[in-house]
Amino acid sequence: MTIPAAFIQELIARTDVVEVVGRHVTLKKGGANFTGLCPFHDEKSPSFSVSPTKQFYHCFGCGASGDAIRFLTEYTGASFVEAVQDLAQQVGLEVPNDDISPDDRARAQAQKQRQATLFEVLEKAGEAYRGLLKKSPRAVEYLKRRGLTGAAAARFGLGYAPEGWRTLAGIFPVYDDPLLAESGLVIVGEEAIEQPEAERKRYDRFRDRIMFPIRNVKGECIGFGGRVLGDEKPKYLNSPETPVFSKGRELYGLFEARAALREHGCALVTEGYMDVVALAQLGFPNAVATLGTACTPDHLQKLFRFTDRIVFSFDGDSAGRRAARKALDAALPLATDTRAVKFLFLPAEHDPDSFIRANGKDAFARHVEEAVPLSRFLIEAAREACDMATAEGRAHMTANARPLWSALPDGALRRQLLVEIAQQVQLPAEELAALWSSQAAAAARPARFGGASSQAHPDTDNNSAPTTGRRWNRGFGDGGREDTALRNGSGATSRRSGRQPPQSRADQAARLLMLLPGAFDQLDHEERMLLAEQPAPHGALFVRMERELQEHGPRPWAALREGLKAEPEVAALAERLMGGAHAETEASGSELQTELRGVLDRMLMEHLKAAETEAIAAAANGDADALRRYSALQTRRQAVATRLLSAQRA
Repeated sequence: MTIPAAFIQELIARTDVVEVVGRHVTLKKGGANFTGLCPFHDEKSPSFSVSPTKQFYHCFGCGASGDAIRFLTEYTGASFVEAVQDLAQQVGLEVPNDDISPDDRARAQAQKQRQATLFEVLEKAGEAYRGLLKKSPRAVEYLKRRGLTGAAAARFGLGYAPEGWRTLAGIFPVYDDPLLAESGLVIVGEEAIEQPEAERKRYDRFRDRIMFPIRNVKGECIGFGGRVLGDEKPKYLNSPETPVFSKGRELYGLFEARAALREHGCALVTEGYMDVVALAQLGFPNAVATLGTACTPDHLQKLFRFTDRIVFSFDGDSAGRRAARKALDAALPLATDTRAVKFLFLPAEHDPDSFIRANGKDAFARHVEEAVPLSRFLIEAAREACDMATAEGRAHMTANARPLWSALPDGALRRQLLVEIAQQVQLPAEELAALWSSQAAAAARPARFGGASSQAHPDTDNNSAPTTGRRWNRGFGDGGREDTALRNGSGATSRRSGRQPPQSRADQAARLLMLLPGAFDQLDHEERMLLAEQPAPHGALFVRMERELQEHGPRPWAALREGLKAEPEVAALAERLMGGAHAETEASGSELQTELRGVLDRMLMEHLKAAETEAIAAAANGDADALRRYSALQTRRQAVATRLLSAQRA
């Protein structure tokens, strides 16, 4: 979906950023601006400011800033298009889209209206279930017996569906309304399928169950999960797939956990509704749960909008190990060098709720910190059922490891794991890489000879072993001085390519991001904000590149160039930086990623130094929190410096 830049500008001009932010943050008037506690990091004194004249927000503590669209994407996890559509609806504008026909546009509008109506039906049912919970001593006693407080039940909107077959007939005036069946609240008898819908047998889907409303990231009720009060089967019952609900894409508790995910810097993925509610009550509000299905890449993509650290919590039994294995498969393609995925296995007799009540909050927190990293779990999965004392067993592990390792995106983690796997199977890393490359080439050859479209050469294919015969921008050694100068932003020319490097780090970062489709999606929140706040026209270019990624996904330079033409100044800068050089680089994707990482780290170092200077000045003016901010900034800058030094030594 392509949204014209002129419409975005008009939308921002018509939107009251104070109203948008104020729905999620308590704001107080202070001079020309409004202030409040930052929703993007934990703080006790307000450093978050919203300017109604500039239509902009900024946090002086963590640096988060942007307009109303960015606030919705960063705080609610909505995509760029979703945020634009949400704001447009609020101010009475229709989002233009020249890519679709009038008929398709009309169908999309009808679908949107249909979804809005389903939201209303589900919300009305949820309100009724909450009222019925208060009237059921048996249901209230069950929640108390499970250790839940009234505050926890209220926060998650828990309710109760009574035992009757047609309770909702007393809630909705027209019980045979097709919307009740379409929303999953009512079941229509299959045995009467040939009869007119109004004459078919109908009954409530949820009966005698504690009701857990499932909300999307915007807080709209999209479905329910129901749990029995005893040991009947099925213990849990979910809403069916509907136009507004897909259990493979939604996570229970994500709406309630949004702020906690950023505050804790970690998402804790559990297996059930009760785990989420109990953990939130016991001090872990950053917990979410899958909805009776294995974790999917869609689940992980949603979580990675809020945090770069995910810990899966599973029971220690065989079922828990199987669930963890499926989660590993989903996580591998998304496990970039800046993300951390871990696996926590509790004793078989415990779930998170019972473990905390038996051992305490601190013990559970230690288990979370000591969870098994993805890299170690990958090796454990590859070794399973392999006799490592024999050549046959090690060969078996090699076969098991290859598809797991190949699913990882290229980067430092993938390369280190190649070495670790090679050590396990007692092969030099170079031989293992060559073996897997030849196997990948052999697998691709029949398709290529049979007339199918050509596949990438194993040396450049992201799913094959990395080439070992090519070196570029290594930075050290007899031939690396010029390339080191390029990475450091000096004026030296690359010996290999003979090109003049960009003149600034912002130039370098922009050029590398245009050379690496999808790299923007791997940046964390701090890096995105750092780029967006660069002086014009670079900041506008970075913002536009991110929007292009959100709207269209990763695209090569030729396609991206067309998208940038909507903003002439931005397009001119991009053309100057690329200038045809995209075709001549000898570097692989991983080498460009390494160069990009170095450029971003140096930009971050400069930003942190400037922030330290501001903090010192603020301390001199009597700001009580300034020294604390200065200490935190200094610690952060030292960590970045250590990472830079380690990369140079590699």
